[in-house]
Amino acid sequence: CRLFRAARRFRWRQAQTGAVKKTPAVLVCDARTGSLEIAGLTALDRLVVTAHRAGCAPIFLVGESPPRLARAEALGIHLTHVRDVSAFEEIREPMLWIEGSVLVEARDLENVVAMNGQLVSAESGLLPVRMEVAELKPIIAGAVAMLISDATSAVEAERKLWASLTSSADGLVDRFFNRPLGRPLSKLLVRTPISPNQVSVISILIGLASAWFFARGNFLAGAIVFQLCAVVDCVDGDLARALFKQSRLGKWLDLGGDQIVHVSVFAAIGLGVARLDPTIPALALGASAALGVLLCFAVIVRALRQPSSQRSPLLNKLLDATANRDFSVLLLFLAIIGRMDLFLWMAGIGIHVFWIALLVLLSSRATASMSRAAV
Repeated sequence: CRLFRAARRFRWRQAQTGAVKKTPAVLVCDARTGSLEIAGLTALDRLVVTAHRAGCAPIFLVGESPPRLARAEALGIHLTHVRDVSAFEEIREPMLWIEGSVLVEARDLENVVAMNGQLVSAESGLLPVRMEVAELKPIIAGAVAMLISDATSAVEAERKLWASLTSSADGLVDRFFNRPLGRPLSKLLVRTPISPNQVSVISILIGLASAWFFARGNFLAGAIVFQLCAVVDCVDGDLARALFKQSRLGKWLDLGGDQIVHVSVFAAIGLGVARLDPTIPALALGASAALGVLLCFAVIVRALRQPSSQRSPLLNKLLDATANRDFSVLLLFLAIIGRMDLFLWMAGIGIHVFWIALLVLLSSRATASMSRAAV
């Protein structure tokens, strides 16, 4: 039958390429609930991409006329449509079964597959996500796991999804101010053709506009626009995670854009302060801060070449700190009280202490790895 031929072809490709053996996934579609939208994608489209990201292949869809899976198609995920579950009766190898529409995270599916279990929600009990094995182990799901049975549950699933979209780089200001303030914009843009990378470019342009205000000595306007830049900077990540549009280009556009904005803002503050008070070495401090950003970026690029698992927890934490803009609140406060010179002193000196600390941690980690390899 076509089902067996598809499975055999997939196994043959794995053998030829030496790929790690993957677990087949069987998604029993509910056309009614599968077509309900959750943050810009249908529930079924989201489930297919999640199963793919959890390492499942091949993926079989069981049911009549499944809705169009736009994101799965864009990602090139191969699917095999089967009309009846009876086609799987003679297959003996372990398979992941998902019956109905479920919102779930990829790491939960990975745990179910790895431990031959069934997913259990702390709120609603057993979920129809399980391995086809004799003995099932209960696997406790994360915060984003629920059965979608109607439009009301789809709304609740979307609420949970948005609440889960955070970043390890979020500082206190991002977590409690920037991201919540930008979330309505994220919810609006998720249903438009605007991409996360386009939002990143807009964020960069807003940051450069803030530098223009700073350079003219209009510090309060510059600080407000920079705060807006920080808010928009959270939106691109929201969209990328909600729509499964994370990419290498997006990662470097976000990281590189931050450096462009920071260099421009620090240099512009130096120009603005020098205009208002020539007695302060503002130009030198602004140049020092801008140079520090470039040196810090060079260390970050070097660090990111290493797998995260090979970096120390402290180094990972400091790398995350380079991506947040918690200092935007400090800028706003100092602009209000008219002491932007204090920020220049802190940035002009402090950023060099920061990149040197990063480099020391990175070098010590590399030395330790070389010593272990030598042994």
